[in-house]
Amino acid sequence: MKTAVELARVLLVDDDPASRLTLQTVLRAGGYSVDSAASAAEAVNKLDQQEYELVLSDLRMESPEAGYRVIAHARTMDYRPATAIFTAAYESTNGSDNLKPASSMLIETEDVPGLLDRVAHLIGNRASRRVTRRLRMAAAQVA
Repeated sequence: MKTAVELARVLLVDDDPASRLTLQTVLRAGGYSVDSAASAAEAVNKLDQQEYELVLSDLRMESPEAGYRVIAHARTMDYRPATAIFTAAYESTNGSDNLKPASSMLIETEDVPGLLDRVAHLIGNRASRRVTRRLRMAAAQVA
């Protein structure tokens, strides 16, 4: 009997077609199933229709806060995808970044091996949290 291998689903959000295609190719080569969105609105729509293990959003798209809107919406989903912001050219405007390291991760795309390593790490952490939650729920039902 054959079983299908289910690839981790990643939603990649970037308004730049060349960057989006490049990252999509890298992620697929890394073994992920990748859907892409060219805007925050398109990403929100996809998040509402499909479950993802990871949402990767460009920091700056059609507006400076578009990437944050995508991540904020992803974090409201019941299935709790891992989330990360990426950028090819991150510059802080006030000398300190506004990302919270514990809840977001800034990924620089020029480091392809580092990108794939961080994606694997984020998806692995999400899977671990899900298993822990299920075990706690099962233990609570037994008690």
